Amino acid sequence: MNVAVMGYGTVGSGVVEVLTKNHDSIVKRSTQSELEVKYILDLRDFPGDPNEDKMIKDFNIILNDDDVKVVVETMGGLHPAYEFVSSCLKAGKSVVTSNKELVAAKGCELLSFAAENNVNFLFEASVGGGIPIIRPISQCLAANEIDEIAGILNGTTNFILTMMIEKNMSFEDALKLAQDNGYAEKDPTADVEGHDACRKICILASLCFGKHVYPDSVYTEGITKITLDDVAYVNAYGGVIKLLGRAKRMENGKIFAVVTPAIVMQGSQLASVNDVFNAILVRGDATGDVVFYGKGAGKLPTASAVVADVIDCARNMGRKKPIGWGEAEENYVVDYKTAENPLYIRAAVEDYEKALSEITEKVGNVKVLVFEGCKKTEIAFVTECGKESELCEKLNSVNGIKIESLIRVTDY
Repeated sequence: MNVAVMGYGTVGSGVVEVLTKNHDSIVKRSTQSELEVKYILDLRDFPGDPNEDKMIKDFNIILNDDDVKVVVETMGGLHPAYEFVSSCLKAGKSVVTSNKELVAAKGCELLSFAAENNVNFLFEASVGGGIPIIRPISQCLAANEIDEIAGILNGTTNFILTMMIEKNMSFEDALKLAQDNGYAEKDPTADVEGHDACRKICILASLCFGKHVYPDSVYTEGITKITLDDVAYVNAYGGVIKLLGRAKRMENGKIFAVVTPAIVMQGSQLASVNDVFNAILVRGDATGDVVFYGKGAGKLPTASAVVADVIDCARNMGRKKPIGWGEAEENYVVDYKTAENPLYIRAAVEDYEKALSEITEKVGNVKVLVFEGCKKTEIAFVTECGKESELCEKLNSVNGIKIESLIRVTDY
């Protein structure tokens, strides 16, 4: 069986490396008599590369070659990835991708193309890199009604927050260290503003709850406003700050989904996930909480997940795997402020005692937080559990405070 790889960057070259290095065992597991990379599509030249003879620049060569049964897409981005992938599926070729942006935006449509042509569209590597999560949710946890899913889905932001928590680094210094170590891009916006995690929680929510969740329907907030004071106050509360993607099934059949900084309590399964590691917690009605942990990115871990999907395609040649979801109705994702949880608030104050008195009067019982050396010109506290919209309305009615930070408190 012949395979084509589109995109010869970090992940694409890793896929070719794994397919070549582990060729014999992969062939055995895929039940094929042979499995070879026939083409590598990339607009760049790679002089001296051991796979230089397989390099092409014309996508139509892949599309029109009936011997190519599986196409791997590792180009990234939405265009021309969408056009290439949809064309391959319509031509009866199975497609494997690591492209989270493509799956989050166009997954439902591409899955329907795969079904119509009795081929497979698989994307294990699009969420957790080398962490198995798509297949376990769709197969191993298939007997469960999944009520909720939450994850540390971006290694860059988790590294930055770890440095802030453990090394007392400012956000700016921790980001620079992440860039120096190759964990963050020169332009880190997609990571630190939460866009990467948003795409991943959209894919997971679509899979868990059966209807497509689009990124523009998910409230997304990054970590750029988190300060060392927030870290210290939250530590005094007994928690740590993580950037979490979260999705939860509501009683009315709709879902709640957000990406925000969140407080998880020390001792919880997610609190101890540090550095560039990711973790995904799945809450099922039969299993309870199940956590998948590992490196969420990297050349070979991600390539491993891609190649596992290639093997799955080879095993299921001519047979569509039962994985996917349908379109969602309008307003499927509810307003994030309808969720109920406690809120951590840090606010500048003119008169501490007067502000505390008014906060207690208008917001209700709160847990005031302090740490050694904290400023006298600000107050930090955690509210009781309540609907966020109502809590914010009460907070806005308090005179003499300026809210500097708001972080949701979770029960993970």
